[in-house]
Amino acid sequence: QVQLVESGGGLVQAGGSLKLSCAASGSILSILTMGWYRQAPGKQRELVAAITSDGSTNYADSVKGRFTISRDNAKKTVYLQMNSLKPEDTAVYYCKVVVITSSYVTYNYWGQGTQVTVSS
Repeated sequence: QVQLVESGGGLVQAGGSLKLSCAASGSILSILTMGWYRQAPGKQRELVAAITSDGSTNYADSVKGRFTISRDNAKKTVYLQMNSLKPEDTAVYYCKVVVITSSYVTYNYWGQGTQVTVSS
């Protein structure tokens, strides 16, 4: 079993910054891709950013230049530094982790979600 614990969401004014964290624990042999998704009311969940085990990153066009994804493999944690936040960034943010478990099975795990609200 693998658990993901997210933190760092909150309310911020436009132009402000927030940093999200997602820590994985449990029966983990290896962590492959780690990523952040978001879902705004009435919209589909979308990829915000992802980072592979070798550090390659991928960003949604809407956040390029403003958000930075990083990971600490020793801590099994992925971060999302969000700068120059805009009201349209308001959403519930979810981390997703692709894990090889101690049973040598690959699973996708999702965090519980953390609310990010950007006021204008």
